[in-house]
Amino acid sequence: MALDSKIPHGPLKDKWTDYKNHINLVNPANKRHIDVIVVGTGLAGGSAAATLAELGYNVKAFAYQDSPRRAHSIAAQGGINAAKNYQGDGDSTYRLFYDTVKGGDYRSREANVYRLAEVSANIIDQCVAQGVPFARDYGGLLDNRSFGGVLVSRTFYAKGQTGQQLLLGAYSAMNRQIARGKIEMFNRHEMLDVVKVDGKARGIIARNLITGEIERHSAHAVVIASGGYGNVYFLSTNAMGSNATAAWKIHKKGAYFANPCYTQIHPTCIPRSGDYQSKLTLMSESLRNDGRIWVPKNIEDSKALQQRKIKPTDIAEENRDYFLERRYPAFGNLVPRDVASRAAKERCDAGFGVNATGEAVFLDFASAITRYGKTQAKIQNIENPSDAKIYELGQAIVEEKYGNLFQMYEKIVDENPYETPMMIYPATHYTMGGVWVDYNLMTTVDGLYCIGEANFSEHGANRLGASALMQGLADGYFVLPYTIGDYLSNEIRTGKIPTNTPEFDEAEKEVTDRINFFINNKGEHSVDYYHKKLGKIMWDKCGMSRNEQGLKEAMVEIKALREDFWKNVKVPGSASEMNPELEKAGRVADFLELGELFAKDALNRNESCGGHFREESVELDGEQKGEAKRNDKDYAYVAAWEYKGEPADAVLHKEILEFKDIELKQRSYK
Repeated sequence: MALDSKIPHGPLKDKWTDYKNHINLVNPANKRHIDVIVVGTGLAGGSAAATLAELGYNVKAFAYQDSPRRAHSIAAQGGINAAKNYQGDGDSTYRLFYDTVKGGDYRSREANVYRLAEVSANIIDQCVAQGVPFARDYGGLLDNRSFGGVLVSRTFYAKGQTGQQLLLGAYSAMNRQIARGKIEMFNRHEMLDVVKVDGKARGIIARNLITGEIERHSAHAVVIASGGYGNVYFLSTNAMGSNATAAWKIHKKGAYFANPCYTQIHPTCIPRSGDYQSKLTLMSESLRNDGRIWVPKNIEDSKALQQRKIKPTDIAEENRDYFLERRYPAFGNLVPRDVASRAAKERCDAGFGVNATGEAVFLDFASAITRYGKTQAKIQNIENPSDAKIYELGQAIVEEKYGNLFQMYEKIVDENPYETPMMIYPATHYTMGGVWVDYNLMTTVDGLYCIGEANFSEHGANRLGASALMQGLADGYFVLPYTIGDYLSNEIRTGKIPTNTPEFDEAEKEVTDRINFFINNKGEHSVDYYHKKLGKIMWDKCGMSRNEQGLKEAMVEIKALREDFWKNVKVPGSASEMNPELEKAGRVADFLELGELFAKDALNRNESCGGHFREESVELDGEQKGEAKRNDKDYAYVAAWEYKGEPADAVLHKEILEFKDIELKQRSYK
């Protein structure tokens, strides 16, 4: 099948405007006769459902949580990017576009990224109008902070609760439409299959997670906004319930999948404390604005820390290795996420880890607290302040900026991060791969759309932060409501889609047979037994560091694990009740299939990019294994990476190749 991305002709800066000017529309009187299903109610799904309903469409929204406000978007902490240039530091639509393309290692679809940069400012205006309490500076303007890998401050934030506040904004917009009857909300419902009629997506099969009832729902179009698949690694920063089922089901019904092996490794996660853990917790990247990352210079000190014979504060300043500042002086602790993650892993692999597992580095705020304290003492005209007073004043500033994050860390680790440095370690976070979509956000199945993290289009092999919230809200508020009208304009005479058809019968039977298998199979191992084994294979052989032998082994091991799963998995309880183990069984079955595709994709990409280092692909200079040759003036991977093949949809545009402040070797992709 030839993929048609439907990218409009013309210069990048004019594509979206010209496209909107000529797209087909549905008039207001006809919208009330058209039904749309939205699966997932995080930032992408929630904003899409609210906007489509506001336009007049009849929306059915599905969430496996007990409320849309519990979608995993609520866990996003650090901020959302937008090119409003409030800081006057040179930001622009083009600069955000360029940084996002570069941050994706030049594997993003540029037309989509430019559109994203264009609408980013509108997102902030929309959210402010909804009452989202973004931080403000002394003059009353919205405040910004820096994130890794960029040279401007464009990240809008609400302390460490940005995702929560943005989601509450979308949720309030949804509630308005629920009250008006334009959104029919289905909480505690999980989509288990999509239904196609004459090649078009016409509905879904869903399970009521409380009663176990299997339900049929029809619509003129289906929108998947179910988030990413980071839990294929078992341990990740994702919510325990985050899964790939909706995206994987539509893939098996004809929607193409793209770049499954691209996952983002986040450098500032609270380290695991043992093999019994089932969840990792993220510390916002914004902490790297003020926190300094270090390990001991002497391996003896690291061993003593691992054995708890000494405290971090016992190690003198001259015996600390601030390795990011040493290696990357231009960006210091705010290098891109992949660089920070790889550097931390390298230090820990070399034996310099600082916790009991040897998988942690320090994130230290002592310097920032002292710096802020001295400034506050000046402001308050305190002469000759004591060290204790300086620390007290500085701590108050840090607490104001990051207080809830410090609180969360202390509750989890049981250590006060104001008195002893935080510990962090890289962990699977965001997934850039996903369902292939065209410029309209439609999959390769007519009438089936995919938005937010569930699709692949904007991020390439993303190494940056604060992009995910931007894409989710851009798709939901400003892109899909336009592009879906182009398709639905041909559906105004279709009428209600019936559910008593052979296509719905067949899809429901497939779902029911699968559920019955899980309930009736008399295996000996729990679902988590298989999920943990899959996660270990994925992290060890398909994680930050990959090689040909390991990836081939992973494919064989995952296949064998999947075969054993279908023979020996045990699911207690029944199908006619709330049964979390049954839910997990279906999700892990999908992860086992996705995991093998993931490894196959990684094997076919003989390259290092994003958060992944392909060990045998290049000869690299530098003390850090996996450290790219770099241009310190404008951090970028240059001549070290070699690529083969050429992608449809990802060829570098002339505009990028002519951008003068970065030296690029001609790249192509596999």
